[in-house]
Amino acid sequence: MKQINLGLGKETNAQAAVKCFPTYVKELPNGHERGRFLALDLGGTNFRVLLIELNDGNFKMESKIFAVPQSIMQGAGHELFDHIAECLSTFAHMQHIEHEVLPLGFTFSFPCSQHGLTEARLTQWTKGFSCSGVEGEDVVKLLEEAIERRGDVKIKVCAVLNDTTGTLMSCAWKNHNTYIGLIIGTGTNACYVERLENVGLWDGDWEEPKQVLINTEWGAFGGGGDLDSVLTEYDRDIDQHSINPGRQLFEKMISGMYLGEVARQLVQKLTKQGLLFGGQGSDALFERGGFFTKYITEVESDAPGDYTNCRMVLEELGIEHATDEDCENLRYVCEVVSRRAAFLVGTGLAVLLNKMDRPSVTVGVDGSVYRYHPHVHRLMCEQISRLVRPGMKFDLMLSEDGSGRGAALVAAVASRTAAT
Repeated sequence: MKQINLGLGKETNAQAAVKCFPTYVKELPNGHERGRFLALDLGGTNFRVLLIELNDGNFKMESKIFAVPQSIMQGAGHELFDHIAECLSTFAHMQHIEHEVLPLGFTFSFPCSQHGLTEARLTQWTKGFSCSGVEGEDVVKLLEEAIERRGDVKIKVCAVLNDTTGTLMSCAWKNHNTYIGLIIGTGTNACYVERLENVGLWDGDWEEPKQVLINTEWGAFGGGGDLDSVLTEYDRDIDQHSINPGRQLFEKMISGMYLGEVARQLVQKLTKQGLLFGGQGSDALFERGGFFTKYITEVESDAPGDYTNCRMVLEELGIEHATDEDCENLRYVCEVVSRRAAFLVGTGLAVLLNKMDRPSVTVGVDGSVYRYHPHVHRLMCEQISRLVRPGMKFDLMLSEDGSGRGAALVAAVASRTAAT
């Protein structure tokens, strides 16, 4: 709570680890948005372009996924935005909309300081991206310049947002009690609806509704030392070998980009101590990044006493001599890692719920860790129930295509309010 309040304060934001950026999204969907909208969704190794049609509660979508090569993720910034513009052009020609000027919502799921609904400056890269010349720049302007360089499509950017905002908006379109958006996937982040009177950073209008979505950027929690007492040797090693040491510490304990490596380091240590696999591992097991986060999900998806998925994972790792006891112990390691992640997320959500102090709140959730892990939902609910105020009700709602649909909805709401 302390870090959130520091982030919201005008005088204290610069020192806060949790930045709590206002998104300039003040209104939530009412279910009556209409029109055709484009959406761009960049937040990891895949990039999506979407054409979305809304008609009084009905929804139709066409989309295409494009890869973002490693060379572009870590190359020059103009190359990244040229790649995005090329993908948009390809999709527009496929849909025969290259001559239309459609409102566009741009989901850019990296920490940004927003200065309006269509201006967002990247504060720092995360999730393996390190493109030069982008940090501190307005990503909407970089996108528009790249599209202009091509000259073969026309757009009108109505909003820039991150995936948490998209998730909240997407769920709020169906459930008007949604006031929190959460991502647990490659990275983790949360946004929530805050009263304007609590937002010292606010420099927009004070007209109704006197609220705004706050992008917490909670993945950076711990940067001020708040997590030092709970960081393990494995967390510290992962952080030291990351491309952003000392940053995004909360994220590195929770998200899909790192959970597999936390588990691998535990398994590696136990193996070298002779406590797993008779002390005999494999090259894949002992290689950094060799144990994927999806393995945790697969191992924990086995029924009690069944090790079918576990043995398939071990076979991929080149370990074929495991006993049933080894499989049980591997599952226990995976459970410890995923339970800690779920409890940390649940704790963060409880803080937001208590801060908002609404009698009932739906949390819109998206991301591969939440979507596919068999127990994360239950574990999160257990932790939230322990920590929220007595009588407070909450519900976790899986988002359907939050990042894409949400971007279109932000653009739709912006278009709707501009017309009134």
